[in-house]
Amino acid sequence: MDVTLMYFDSCPSWQLADQRLRTLAAQHGFQLTYRKVDTPELAEELAFRGSPTILVDGEDVFADGDEPVGLSCRIYQTPDGPAGSPTLSQLRAVLDGQ
Repeated sequence: MDVTLMYFDSCPSWQLADQRLRTLAAQHGFQLTYRKVDTPELAEELAFRGSPTILVDGEDVFADGDEPVGLSCRIYQTPDGPAGSPTLSQLRAVLDGQ
């Protein structure tokens, strides 16, 4: 399984997603890779739907198709309401399904 965290520096939410993914990497045995997106052109090229974006085997596993592409902080719907990162449980569910 290939897991990539796409982000840009000025969005602080990617660090929480990183922490949660590292916890799961140890449990699931995957290598976490990072892709910094730092220009609007690269965001368009990669169909980057905001920071953080989590790809599993190249697929944006939390995309529903309505998210705008560009350099913005992404919002995830969690059991506790909107947040800047999926919960550990949401990430685990996605990874267990792979």
